[in-house]
Amino acid sequence: MGATTTWSRDAVAERILAGEHLIVYRGQLLRIPTSWVDAHPGGTLALLHFVGRDASDEIDACHLDQTRQLIPRYSIGRVELKDDAWEPLVPPVMSGWVRKSVPGTKSSEWYREATAQRSTVNTQLSPSSQILLVSNEYAPAGEHVPDLATLEPPPTDLDLKVQARQSQAYKELHQRVVDAGLYNTPYLTGYGPEIVRYTLLACLSVYSYHHSWFITSAVCLGLMWHQLVFSAHDLGHMGVTHVWAIDRLISILIADFIGGLSIGWWVENHNIHHIVTNHPSHDPDIQHLPFFAVSPVFMSSLWSSYYKRVMPFDQFAKIFVSIQHKLFYIVMAFARFNLYVNSYVFLYKKAFDTRRARGAGWSWGLEVVGLVFFWCWFGRVLYGCGSWQMALAYLLVSHAVTSPLHVQIVLSHFSMSTADLGPTESFPHRQMRTTTDVICDESVGFVHGGLHLQVTHHLFPRLPRHNLRRASVLVKEFAREQGLIYAEFGFVNGNAEVIGVLKGVADQVKLMGKVASVEAKEAIVKKIAQKKTA
Repeated sequence: MGATTTWSRDAVAERILAGEHLIVYRGQLLRIPTSWVDAHPGGTLALLHFVGRDASDEIDACHLDQTRQLIPRYSIGRVELKDDAWEPLVPPVMSGWVRKSVPGTKSSEWYREATAQRSTVNTQLSPSSQILLVSNEYAPAGEHVPDLATLEPPPTDLDLKVQARQSQAYKELHQRVVDAGLYNTPYLTGYGPEIVRYTLLACLSVYSYHHSWFITSAVCLGLMWHQLVFSAHDLGHMGVTHVWAIDRLISILIADFIGGLSIGWWVENHNIHHIVTNHPSHDPDIQHLPFFAVSPVFMSSLWSSYYKRVMPFDQFAKIFVSIQHKLFYIVMAFARFNLYVNSYVFLYKKAFDTRRARGAGWSWGLEVVGLVFFWCWFGRVLYGCGSWQMALAYLLVSHAVTSPLHVQIVLSHFSMSTADLGPTESFPHRQMRTTTDVICDESVGFVHGGLHLQVTHHLFPRLPRHNLRRASVLVKEFAREQGLIYAEFGFVNGNAEVIGVLKGVADQVKLMGKVASVEAKEAIVKKIAQKKTA
């Protein structure tokens, strides 16, 4: 079929069930080859989450102009609209279905990796539109492939016309941001002071270490890591030079060689977070069992489409979650160690990935070299502390100093909605519902790296963070016009909100334990009574 073909919703659904990856972009139907799905620099899931949906706003927000110019080559026609909007389908991956290669052939077949549980109620926590994934042990018998019912969204309270209007308004807002020159990187006024700050902290760390002031050196090193990660973040979004190869090269130097973390892992993880923000089954940034559960739905041992495993709400998780509000800052103090684990597991798996999904060969190889280099120099720093006790103190202090960054990041999402409002929800509606800013004075914004303005950042991921404050003025105006809430918390109030959410879930876990205990006691009493009457 040619590019002049008009596709009905049913025809698109049939092609998706036949195994094609079809995505709607500005009224065009794009057919994404499997080879490109595997090779997508933003990760495979970033595409799979939009099969059958309109991804116009997300594509515009996350891709450079030169990348978007290549999109027409994938168009196979236009789609039929309803009230000037595409009526979305549910992507198979969001119902637990993926395509897997058939060994020894070039073909693929459907594979159920998890079972979809659709909400049977309509509450704030579990709206009628919600689809969560659980283990296949709950799968209905006889279902071996997805069908039309799998792709049909559950009922929603959202109005397609309203969501389409918000989407159109966002496109106009995006153009205003472009016209205002906010995508232009302020190299001198933005990164100039930051480079001075990085250099000063590095020199202070080396100077203190040379004079055997090891704890002072550790603090300065931790502060440098804390500040450097903001630039790595920008580079991962291609928000500095706006050239993938250059930004990736610089980010590997910062993240891998200096920080010991994989920028490749972070980019893939972070892209998914931006696309399915705060979805319990799909957003890895809120999937922290057994340590944290930000919603009671995690008590159902959900399946993670990102980690490809069940997140068990077992006895270990019950213990930790029941006191998670008390452990929050302790866990955050050691959060960097979890980043190491995720980074190295990611690179290990990529070593066996023969598809282009590994990215440019030099990128993966250079990351491995960078991590070896990091542990060589940092290991030498620890060895030079003179004793294992001091080396341990240096390790823990340098890592704990970075914890405010992790606290800041979770403040922007942990206290916000984790409900799934379905594929009808527009990009701006979803981002503003699930994200909040941390209010702070402009003079101390550098402490947060400018990323305390998370609402604007989530709407414009590629925007240089030094321009987020100016862009936020436009976003707030947009929110007022569209009847959307631009959420903001002060740092102290934001912490209180997060602790309140964690305590609320913890209290429910404790309540479940009490109910189970009472039921167990009643069962024992009943059993004893039966024995006495026997």
